[in-house]
Amino acid sequence: MEISAIVTIPPYAPFIDYVLRHEIVSGVRLNTVMPVKDSLEELLKKLNDKAQFYEKDLWVDLKCRQLRVKTFGVPPFTEIELTHNIKVDTPATAYFSEGKQTATVLEVSGNKLIMLEGPKRVVGPGESVNIPHPSLTIDGFFTDTDIKYIESGNKVGIKNYMLSFVESKNDIEELKKLAPDANIIAKIESIKGISYVAKEWQKESRLMAARGDLYVELKMPHYIIDAVEAIVKKDENAICASRIFRSLTDSLEPSCEDIGDVDNLLRMGYKTLMFGDDICMQRDSIISALNLLSEMAKRYESLYNKKKLLKV
Repeated sequence: MEISAIVTIPPYAPFIDYVLRHEIVSGVRLNTVMPVKDSLEELLKKLNDKAQFYEKDLWVDLKCRQLRVKTFGVPPFTEIELTHNIKVDTPATAYFSEGKQTATVLEVSGNKLIMLEGPKRVVGPGESVNIPHPSLTIDGFFTDTDIKYIESGNKVGIKNYMLSFVESKNDIEELKKLAPDANIIAKIESIKGISYVAKEWQKESRLMAARGDLYVELKMPHYIIDAVEAIVKKDENAICASRIFRSLTDSLEPSCEDIGDVDNLLRMGYKTLMFGDDICMQRDSIISALNLLSEMAKRYESLYNKKKLLKV
């Protein structure tokens, strides 16, 4: 049972080599909402060459139908502009800051949310918004930025992509039309995504339980347990992502809860974990997380090997 990690890499982080050299790291993820100064072709080639030098994978994470803020909203304000046009029965609740803040959507006009009250802070471009209402429909799949990354990726030989908010086989086929040889990780982040896994998925991609948005999208918080477990039961190579060792962003001493959480994921059968943006912004926090996961992995690999011997 070989356990590995995928690490989100800020494109200009000075500690990328430290991460890529770590024995438990199988690949790195580029979050395409992060600002870049190079052309996309230059950036992708630079990161891919570096990953290949260490014999690791580079994964380009496309945002697809994930709802994100398009422009700054400064309180007091009543309008928030999104990256997609949407339709939803109103009033509806919008969640910000991974569900920690809420605001009421009174009306929708294309990609603009008319709010009863906005979050009591500045809302910035790239910020994620969740509207987990059953009537929600989102126009289109890829964003303009996604298309630019795919086109640039094709020019420099990128084949590894993560797709956000996958909810049907059609989403996988949309990427295949633009990048026929793509290796795809389907990020499951909604109730519709869970339904796709249960009823439609047939190994056309590798699955990921993307807990950052999935936790907010589910009807009840404790449903996250069954959702995450259902994904790895369907795909034994599934990845679990986000909300992993987050206590290390505040202290290099991990919390008991964080250790128990990862222990539970390993017991469920997850062999690959992906660290999200929060813990990956600083060298010390991500290296501490990788070291901790490595030590936990040694324990599980030892137990796994003992079980195999007993079966023999």
